[in-house]
Amino acid sequence: MNDSQPARRAPIIPALLSALIPGLGQGFLRRGYRAIAIFLSVLVVTGVVAWFGKPLWYIAPAGMWLWNVWDAAWLASQGRSPSIIIPMLFGLAAAYGIGWQVVQIDFASASLERALIVAEPMLQPDFFEPRRELNSMKVPVSVPCPLSGTAPKAYNELDGKTASVIPDCASPSENLTVTVTGMWPNTDTQIWWETAIGDHMMISPDEKSVLVARTDAAGSLTVTTHVPTFVLIAQPDPTLSLVHKVHFDQYRRLGGYQLSVNGGYVVEGMYQTVTMALISTTLAVLLAIPLSFLAARNLMSGNPVTFAIYLIVRTILNIVRSIEALIIAIIFVVIVGLGPFAGVLAMAVHSVAALGKLYSEVIEGIDPGPIEAIRATGANWLQVVRYGVIPQIVPPFTAFTIYRWDINIRASTIIGFVGGGGIGFYLVEWIRINDLHGVSAAFIAIAIVVMLLDFISAKVRERLV
Repeated sequence: MNDSQPARRAPIIPALLSALIPGLGQGFLRRGYRAIAIFLSVLVVTGVVAWFGKPLWYIAPAGMWLWNVWDAAWLASQGRSPSIIIPMLFGLAAAYGIGWQVVQIDFASASLERALIVAEPMLQPDFFEPRRELNSMKVPVSVPCPLSGTAPKAYNELDGKTASVIPDCASPSENLTVTVTGMWPNTDTQIWWETAIGDHMMISPDEKSVLVARTDAAGSLTVTTHVPTFVLIAQPDPTLSLVHKVHFDQYRRLGGYQLSVNGGYVVEGMYQTVTMALISTTLAVLLAIPLSFLAARNLMSGNPVTFAIYLIVRTILNIVRSIEALIIAIIFVVIVGLGPFAGVLAMAVHSVAALGKLYSEVIEGIDPGPIEAIRATGANWLQVVRYGVIPQIVPPFTAFTIYRWDINIRASTIIGFVGGGGIGFYLVEWIRINDLHGVSAAFIAIAIVVMLLDFISAKVRERLV
């Protein structure tokens, strides 16, 4: 197909051909690329409209078809191509119009009441709590009752405190009478449930909050409650009788403030996040630097063997780089298990591909003069790299490395959502149990750390580049 400028001719035949099949008239006028582009554009827009079943937007392919007829006639009579702005506007109008409906944008569905339900606890991040002394007691109870024999007695005695449950065993939703003695007198006591696998559950009537009861003057209380409804949901064999626990917790103010439990998780999670990013970036640099030299065309095009190596390495880097780190993390979670190690490996693999690509492009963009001069002296490949390449690439390599560490800090937050460790691991748990105070604390910590490291890395890059 030849896109050379056609001579002027009568417009009727090209117009009729384009009216029959979009782009056919342009092809008749030997404007092959334009003909293919018009045909595919009309075909794609028509297909999208038909797929999503929005009849109103058939105006877009119809408008493009009419423009295509006019374009063929104009091209034949004037010998030059008109602007393609009109069909582009029709295509964009269909894309945005259908897209608006497909993604179901409806601002009227927004609820201020629901927004406040989320926003109010988010304004109270769970970083710190008043310093307090804990007085606790717990008692085992079997759920469900054993199929044969009798359940162990639901009784515990420790440091002058006793706790008991009647009956000794029960099934989900069945009532229990729990008693504790020897606690602090006249003090509110939080009563909650711990499953056999360590999950915490609420045993208030609605099972959405902690059950609170007040001890008498002797430090005793008796409450009728029930086994949580979903206490066996994570148990592989619901008929197997396992030991659960009922906890009694009392708190007494000591003055001042301390890091809360969630605050401690936030600090630990952010430390893991920063460390994961640092270690994964370091591992990536160690692998990406040698690969980048093999992926640089100006260094590897000297003979067919090195050029083949260049093509293989560059292809591998492009393939790995196209896979999101989150997907790689899911794979490593299966291979090595939950935890930060899986996240480190995932980010390291993705960073090797990303840094290898960036490093190789830096190498390809260096001044060829020193390389040619060193080659002219008869130097081998390693000597060319040592004296002609490395002095030119150290500053940009360092800048790209710091920038990648910055990216990995953000990535490690998301990788935690699939079990890759870091603050994201805690964040997804708080979201799951609707602990918005903990979610807010995590958001604030992430924002502070990211902004701080972004500022530091920017200053470092300014000095290096």
